[in-house]
Amino acid sequence: MIILIDKPKGITSFDVIRRLRITRGIKKMGHAGTLDPMATGLMIIATDADTKKLSDFLGLPKTYEAEITLGIRTDTSDMDGKVIEEKKVPLDLQKEQVVSVLQSLVGDTELPVSLYSALKRAGKPLYEYAREGKMVEAPIRIMHVDSVAFDGFDGLRIRAVFAVGSGTYIRSLAEEVGRRLGTVATLSALRRTNIGDFKLSDAEVLE
Repeated sequence: MIILIDKPKGITSFDVIRRLRITRGIKKMGHAGTLDPMATGLMIIATDADTKKLSDFLGLPKTYEAEITLGIRTDTSDMDGKVIEEKKVPLDLQKEQVVSVLQSLVGDTELPVSLYSALKRAGKPLYEYAREGKMVEAPIRIMHVDSVAFDGFDGLRIRAVFAVGSGTYIRSLAEEVGRRLGTVATLSALRRTNIGDFKLSDAEVLE
């Protein structure tokens, strides 16, 4: 069975699995594509024999609604982390400049992956090294953006919808937006709305 779930904020992806095992009474269950605790939105859950299909879903393109806060940078690249840098946001920053920078991300860009991501090194997620205080060089990945739709700017926060390829980290894109605008930035909200042809509108709210 394939189940589409709308993950709430504040729990891990594995917490979703734990809850579903209880409510559905199904032991064998897995998910395709991790969402951080601060993120919400679409998760694909498979049960029993359908767990074999999960690897097919991992490479699908994804769409995210994101909010980027300018002027601060955190050690996790999102608002769950500790602020490690603050920088003034240009007072004359205009919507047109923001839109231009967002559009400049379309295509392939080499960017560092957050050390708090689930990307594995030597079989261990990067976030485990970070939480243990171990120094690991941030891996550089080619991240692909199919399109970016501007959704608002209030002088501090940018809202945009990113359609991206598999393996693209929105936290990395958020920090790059800050650099290109002459400041720093961090991801302050994230909601996944599509995975391939799977849509959030078809998902059920987690019980």
